[in-house]
Amino acid sequence: MRRSTRARRSSGNARSKRLLAVVGTLAVFGGIVAVTQISSAEDRRPGGTRPVAGSCVQPSPGATAPAGRDSTSRTWQDGRWVRNHWGDGQQSMRECQEGSGGGSGSGGSAIACPDVAGELPEVPRRARAEVERNLSQLQAQIAEADRRLAAEGSRGEQFVRSAILQPLASKRRATLARITTAIDRFGPRPQNLARLAECQVAPVGGDNGGSNGGGNNGGGNNGGGNNGGGNNGGGNNGGPGSGLDVLANDCDDSRLQPHDGFQNGNRCVSTAFGEVGAAANNPSLLITDFPQEIGANQPFTLRVSTRNLVRDRFLPAGQGGYYVESSLLNEQGLVRGHFHTACRMLDSLDTPPEPQEVPAFFVATEDGGGGAEPDEVTIQVPGLPESGTAQCAVWAGDGSHRLPMMERANQTPAFDAVRIQVN
Repeated sequence: MRRSTRARRSSGNARSKRLLAVVGTLAVFGGIVAVTQISSAEDRRPGGTRPVAGSCVQPSPGATAPAGRDSTSRTWQDGRWVRNHWGDGQQSMRECQEGSGGGSGSGGSAIACPDVAGELPEVPRRARAEVERNLSQLQAQIAEADRRLAAEGSRGEQFVRSAILQPLASKRRATLARITTAIDRFGPRPQNLARLAECQVAPVGGDNGGSNGGGNNGGGNNGGGNNGGGNNGGGNNGGPGSGLDVLANDCDDSRLQPHDGFQNGNRCVSTAFGEVGAAANNPSLLITDFPQEIGANQPFTLRVSTRNLVRDRFLPAGQGGYYVESSLLNEQGLVRGHFHTACRMLDSLDTPPEPQEVPAFFVATEDGGGGAEPDEVTIQVPGLPESGTAQCAVWAGDGSHRLPMMERANQTPAFDAVRIQVN
């Protein structure tokens, strides 16, 4: 049974449920964001060694996509492709070893190509099937080039250019021409897609093109993790917070080991907070449509509207992109990032949930959309497995999954939560 948003919000019972959900969401940020964290460092580090960013590691419990899907999937919504990163970007071992969905490249490098889907105009309905086939072909071409780079990349730059990159560009031109023709039959002809044919070899750590050529803006940590090595006491030597007896603003005196970009606790993060937008430009979001009651294992949808969030930055946490990039604003002063959606079953309505429990559903959405004006994305939930009360929450993330900063302390962060009864 589904009712309109206006009707739901006018119901006193629904308002009470929503208020309780928002209060309980404070626990979400400490628990669901860490959904893919594992219990032992040895699970991540065979032999106790540090994994290389982009290498194939066993996914954390609960991190894999539902129903055997690949770690990244795309759906066509409102004239654009919406990309969902299941399990916080962690690939299955099969995907990683086969080089699909990003691959491990060649010892820290991978083929990076311009994003084609994000450059397309609205695809006419009758052309979508053919366009989707050709977009899949582009991904297969990149995966094949990645496999060859991994096997033969050591033969030198000239070999990579002539034997891998140039043939790949030729194949992409032919595929882009087919996409242009398919759209041109039923709608306005795309202009100059051939400019997207050329690819390059880039360090692994982003999303294989479409994220500033490598995903980390110069090493994943903005020049070493602290933009100059910390603040030398910061708030106690005439800097920000002077006179407030700031306990610490870097990791120089921490007893914990440095954070390594993977989802591990008991670490100290030195990455600078980064850029904070003006209050009027700070992100916000809202769940605009949801069912109040569903059956167990019944698929359903959530509609999420975001404002002031440019959904174009996602560093896969499973490949070492966790807390490594400072928050970034675009030219209009808007946060660059994505948003998360999670649903978990509540054991009690009187006490907070255990923060380490893996939710029944989780996905991070990055689709290249979003901006100053509100727009909506539909999240497909394949179902919740048990009866009871579910809490479904959405919250914004910057490129490294942190909740975006607000200008003022009395602003509400970009999150929302609802309760759904599962029978």
